[in-house]
Amino acid sequence: MLTTPRFESDFIPTSAGELVITFIGHGSLMLHYQGKTIHVDPFSRVAAYADLPKADLILITHEHSDHLDPEALAHIRTAETTVVLTELCARQLEGGIVMCNGDKRDIDGIPVEAVPAYNLVHKRENGEPFHPRGDGNGYILTFGDTRLYIAGDSENIPEMKGLKDITVAFLPMNLPYTMTPEMVADAARAFKPKILYPYHFGSTEPAALAGLLEGEDIEVRVRKLA
Repeated sequence: MLTTPRFESDFIPTSAGELVITFIGHGSLMLHYQGKTIHVDPFSRVAAYADLPKADLILITHEHSDHLDPEALAHIRTAETTVVLTELCARQLEGGIVMCNGDKRDIDGIPVEAVPAYNLVHKRENGEPFHPRGDGNGYILTFGDTRLYIAGDSENIPEMKGLKDITVAFLPMNLPYTMTPEMVADAARAFKPKILYPYHFGSTEPAALAGLLEGEDIEVRVRKLA
């Protein structure tokens, strides 16, 4: 079992062993499963990555600097680390495996699906969405009988609302770039994860989700992920 002092961790039982989720901050997570360490969007402003375990697998959702951070990557990436990223990320970082929306691969024995992550509503002053369709990935990882969904920077898009059999979901509320609590609740009601973590929520109040989803069979867990 891996735990990291200073950061909160949750322990999720699966049919193939325990999954440990460590909440680093912002959009950054660390997972530990069957002796493997998985980092998601490591960001050096929220952790001293030199002090964290080296990565067997790194998932990068998109090319923005708070998700693709070479400084953090330099501390946890080794010659044996597999990096999964998008086409735009691959222009900045060599040696990774590019996955596009809809791709599915087995990575080190873990099934990984890349799913869409984009904006429909929130846009820049020039009218361009903060996250255009096709640029970024969300990821679904399967651990035994447990499917974990990390949305990346996205809104409650149709592809998200059409997901099936999600056990654990991480949905972002970092305004104005991603979702309001109401948008997160709308998505969660549609695909009904068993456990919902609001993450990457900046100054948005994550506790509001519990009230919005009262009466739904969804457990909302709020952790330190601002």
